[in-house]
Amino acid sequence: MTLLDGNALAGRLDDLLGWDATASPVRCTHCGLADLLATAAVYATAMGTVVRCHGCGGVLLTVVDGAEGRTWLGMPGLSAVEMRRA
Repeated sequence: MTLLDGNALAGRLDDLLGWDATASPVRCTHCGLADLLATAAVYATAMGTVVRCHGCGGVLLTVVDGAEGRTWLGMPGLSAVEMRRA
């Protein structure tokens, strides 16, 4: 397992969402901490990616890639994501 910071998600989230969500403030449902997604702890394995709150360690987001180009994106620990329109 490799421990990275949230910046490691930039390209992947841009592919999935169409924008770099790492520069967005998010709020943890577990502890209420509001901070940039880039500050989260990212655990990457061959099975998928788990993103944890740097404050409490709660799971914020998961990314699992499957066969035939399918991806599952879970956001169980995010109560809010700030998106800015250009």
